[in-house]
Amino acid sequence: MSLKIYSWNLNGIRAAAKAGFFNWLENSQADIILLQEVRALPEQLNPEQIEPFGYKSIWHPAEKKGYSGVAIYTKLPFSHSDIQVGLGDPEFDNEGRFLGFFHNNIFYASAYFPNSQPEGKRLAYKLAFCRKLQIKLTELRKSNISIVLGGDINIAHKEIDLANPKQNQKNPGFLPEERQWYSEFLADGYLDAFRLFEKNGGHYTWWSNRKGVREKNIGWRIDSHFVSEDLINNISKAGIHSDVYGSDHCPISLDLSFP
Repeated sequence: MSLKIYSWNLNGIRAAAKAGFFNWLENSQADIILLQEVRALPEQLNPEQIEPFGYKSIWHPAEKKGYSGVAIYTKLPFSHSDIQVGLGDPEFDNEGRFLGFFHNNIFYASAYFPNSQPEGKRLAYKLAFCRKLQIKLTELRKSNISIVLGGDINIAHKEIDLANPKQNQKNPGFLPEERQWYSEFLADGYLDAFRLFEKNGGHYTWWSNRKGVREKNIGWRIDSHFVSEDLINNISKAGIHSDVYGSDHCPISLDLSFP
């Protein structure tokens, strides 16, 4: 059996729908699509957008309308008891940042990490979210649950993960504290799937909306699939689809194979 998993920060699912998201979804052949920054309540979509093309969807919107929010579309069977909404802490869950479901002893999760903001105004909040998420996943792994986490991490880990590292040393998403947590998370038994296949720079998942920036590929790799180390032999492919438009982020993919 094989699974194709995508993760994508849509920067608003209603805007992305107008830009062709559901056409892309129909042709994606994905089994799971992990979405971030959907910026909508499910009731704000058409019924055929909630369950399109044989997919079922689950949602964790933010309390604040038009802000944040995560969702998952999947063709895998699940029951209500398989779903976990949030991290169990209102400080983060009010912003709709974490959602997952269990299938065959694997927990598939979508996460929208906070932006640390200019001058690190939200750095403490972001690091607290990172640690809370890590604790949550560690608890699951202690119960022999494997992890597949896709999301907008809002962190460029190393200098090869952004086009202009020297100019961004003090900017949100490249702060030393954020990059340190990223390293600690990987050391805790997680794989950055894309880096298993591509060791070079120049591969980005987000670009500023300023004119010409995306065309010149002046970007950041801040979207990732993290996979617990026990699944390393099941990872067959990971990619970045920078040719797909519709958001300031592009989708990323992960292919898993099982005997």
